[in-house]
Amino acid sequence: MSGRRFNVGDHVTWNSEAGHVTGHIVKVHTQNVNYKGYIHHASEDEPQYEIKSDKTDHIALHKGSALRKIT
Repeated sequence: MSGRRFNVGDHVTWNSEAGHVTGHIVKVHTQNVNYKGYIHHASEDEPQYEIKSDKTDHIALHKGSALRKIT
């Protein structure tokens, strides 16, 4: 369990191939979700966070361990 919990609307940052990205959480998935043909495993204990990038309309899915909240 990652221990990091986030909520819809939280402003977060994460590392991507393009460097640091920031965005807002738009949905919290607590069951496995099929996104772009890939199953992202999620549970109540380890949800997947759906995040919309601040700079583009790109949507990313990450576990809490990959995210850091921006205050």
